[in-house]
Amino acid sequence: MRVAVAGGGPGGLYAAALLKRLDPAREITVFERNAPDDTFGFGVVLSDETLGGIEHADPGVYAALREEFVRWDDIDIVHRGKSLRSGGHGFSALGRRRLLAVLHERCRELGVSLRFRTEAPPVGELASAYDLVIAADGVNSAARGAYADVFRPRVEEHRCRYIWLSAPFAFDAFRFEIAETEHGVMQLHGYPYAADASTVIVEMREEVWRRAGLDRCGERESAERCAAYFADALGGRALTGNRSLWTVFRTVVCERWSAGNVVLLGDAAHTAHFSVGSGTKLAVEDALALAACLRERPGVPEALAAYEAERRPVVASTQRAARASLEWFEELERYAGQPPYRFAFSLLTRSRRITHGNLRVRDPGFVRAVEAEAGVPEGTPPMFTPLRLRGLTLRNRVVCSPMDMYSAVDGLPGDFHLVHLGARALGGAGLVMTEMVCVSPSGRITPGCTGLWSDEQEAGWRRITGFVHEAAPGTAIGCQLGHSGRKGSTKLMWEGMDDPLPAGNWPLVAPSALPYRAGVSQVPHALDAAGLGAIRSQFVAAARRAAQADFDLLELHCAHGYLLSGFLSPLTNHRTDAYGGPLDARLRFPLEVFDAVREVWPADRPVTVRISATDWAPGGTTADDAVAIARAFAAHGADAIDVSTGQVVAGERPAFGRSYQTPYADRIRADVGVPVIAVGAISSWDDVNSLLLAGRADLCALARPHLYDPHWTLHAAADQDYTGPGAPWPAPYLAGSRKPPTGRTDAPKPRPAL
Repeated sequence: MRVAVAGGGPGGLYAAALLKRLDPAREITVFERNAPDDTFGFGVVLSDETLGGIEHADPGVYAALREEFVRWDDIDIVHRGKSLRSGGHGFSALGRRRLLAVLHERCRELGVSLRFRTEAPPVGELASAYDLVIAADGVNSAARGAYADVFRPRVEEHRCRYIWLSAPFAFDAFRFEIAETEHGVMQLHGYPYAADASTVIVEMREEVWRRAGLDRCGERESAERCAAYFADALGGRALTGNRSLWTVFRTVVCERWSAGNVVLLGDAAHTAHFSVGSGTKLAVEDALALAACLRERPGVPEALAAYEAERRPVVASTQRAARASLEWFEELERYAGQPPYRFAFSLLTRSRRITHGNLRVRDPGFVRAVEAEAGVPEGTPPMFTPLRLRGLTLRNRVVCSPMDMYSAVDGLPGDFHLVHLGARALGGAGLVMTEMVCVSPSGRITPGCTGLWSDEQEAGWRRITGFVHEAAPGTAIGCQLGHSGRKGSTKLMWEGMDDPLPAGNWPLVAPSALPYRAGVSQVPHALDAAGLGAIRSQFVAAARRAAQADFDLLELHCAHGYLLSGFLSPLTNHRTDAYGGPLDARLRFPLEVFDAVREVWPADRPVTVRISATDWAPGGTTADDAVAIARAFAAHGADAIDVSTGQVVAGERPAFGRSYQTPYADRIRADVGVPVIAVGAISSWDDVNSLLLAGRADLCALARPHLYDPHWTLHAAADQDYTGPGAPWPAPYLAGSRKPPTGRTDAPKPRPAL
């Protein structure tokens, strides 16, 4: 096999060395346009996981690298003159030039041909001349550009400028320092990579960079200015550059990683922000996987497919974490006013890779200090602290999220709803929410949706709230009121989600005559003044019935493309009257409904509002819009904002992932100052504790975990050895409050990849 590697960075060199080591008969050539000792940047951070893979694959390389490593365990966070240290993290770093030298030497030992100061030939020529072409040519990959129609890359530029510099001493910890200057907030990321040297990255928002005049500075003056901004951190010492330029970070995502016998590796295929230390790590791990797949599969096409299948989920997860991290730093000014320990905890948990749970293992003293500052009693997980909304005190921060069950007959909640909601109430959640309860027969999503337009329905709900209050004292139950709008008159979810009924359809109404799915969904009637008044009256009547049914909390559903949500989004509201156009006008009818409902709802009981903070579609609701929407409802008396996203238009493209909607809740909480309920793939009690303690949410709503385990909250308490008032076990269940013993689960260790 003849292999060409375009790019002599760590990923390309390591791939070449591995492929040659595994099969000495391979003819491998590396093309690198720079000289052997040319390099950008300074230090490289590698995780223990990556180093373990290197040790298995090539003990010689690992041994050579181990001699060079600088290791440390601590992270220092310096903000407003206060320095906090968190330990137990574990990092390894070395100079990038030294890493390349080790890989050069290894390649030469194995017989890899290294062609320095040689631009790689066009990728088409390489593909014709070689059996395999590895494009490791970085973020500006020529190979990716040449085959863009196959790789289909998306490149996104972000909002901060940054520069890589070096300090002539070794920090004794990974250091994050914040400088609040007259121009705006700047941050320093620093870490040692040798006994006498550290990498220093200075980063700030584009507008701060320009106000400071750094856009007019060359390398030397930039280094001098940065050293002055962070003189305390540097002990007055100078910073130096290495062809250092101010740049913006670009996230690269490719739909495919191979085209024929050409395969992308490292930054050519994907990038992840440096604040999670991932660039070289991902490239080296790519090389490991590619070498393993070429060894294990019968041919190049099969190997490249297996490589992408193996690496893509890992890279996607890292990119989600990196995006969360870079967005935290982009919005750093928003967090600058937090108390010192909360600020530090928020920084450490920004990517969701570090959590309350694993940080407590790494540094229990630090976590206890964070909890004490937040007023969390000792021995109490943050999720089991109470929260007061008006006259209602929730005993913990867990919400059983609204989940449509599609199991009602003529809108009437029956035994199924009693058992479903009663089980979740017995399971310990502080607040159990109903599904969307519809305000009229024509406001239902499906024939199986519940309602609150009749006395019989009110009595059915009173039966359920009575059970919850009697059998699970201390658990609150809330009613979510809504109207389906253009998303109504559809089949039950398991019969065909969003598909129209085959017969018996009822007419739909919406802000504008736009179907949910063009050519499939029914075209709704655009509401006129009389229709708006009638629907407002339906919400008021349903709210009165909810109060008489003894619900503890009311939520107005203004999300997910249902009627009130339809008014808020510019994609679904094309009106030209007073209820359409700019956001203030699109808010008019939802606010009118809220005001009318709030007026008839008991003054001591809270009202919350669920919104879709983004439509996940071009031209739709933005994060800025969501802040304005939340601010408007808060000004009208909303006690909390339940921050969801999407489901407004059929063509949405959500960025799914763990806790993927929580950044929107975080922003609304910070910018508006209103309590927020975070939702969206929050699946573990560790996530809940982390979000609450970092100040990203006041309550966490979980849906699917409560379907999997109705007693999710009680089991979370048991898992954390918590027995306090935030999660009392019902007396009949006390015997089950300890996890049953299980059999042994020992299994053979997995075989090494190589």
